[in-house]
Amino acid sequence: MGADAVLLIVAGLEDEELRRCAALADELGLAALVEVHDERELERALAAGSRIVGVNQRDLRTFVVDHDRACALASQIPAGVLAVAESGIRDAHDARRLAEAGYDAILVGETLVRAEDRPGQLGELVGYPVGRR
Repeated sequence: MGADAVLLIVAGLEDEELRRCAALADELGLAALVEVHDERELERALAAGSRIVGVNQRDLRTFVVDHDRACALASQIPAGVLAVAESGIRDAHDARRLAEAGYDAILVGETLVRAEDRPGQLGELVGYPVGRR
């Protein structure tokens, strides 16, 4: 279907399913972003050999965003594993804080979807405000 990546949510997969899905993604040439929410899920993702780990700051049961969750887990993601902070990223301050915590990338959805000026909002997130077109 033309995808470059697949999202594997550890909370919804058993360990063997996670390993099989990651192996299939690799076989198909897809990057696997493996999403975790806490230390236990991070341990499971790493044990499965995940090379890209995303820490979702949004609780999947309550949808409440904990802006400290990603920072708390950042130091536990080993060098060589691409670290992605997900959800609840509103502005350049949040993006900078996550970069300083050690994240290689951020995944932003809601902030951009709700923005009236998406190019301007994206520019603001990366610290390069752009004018409205």
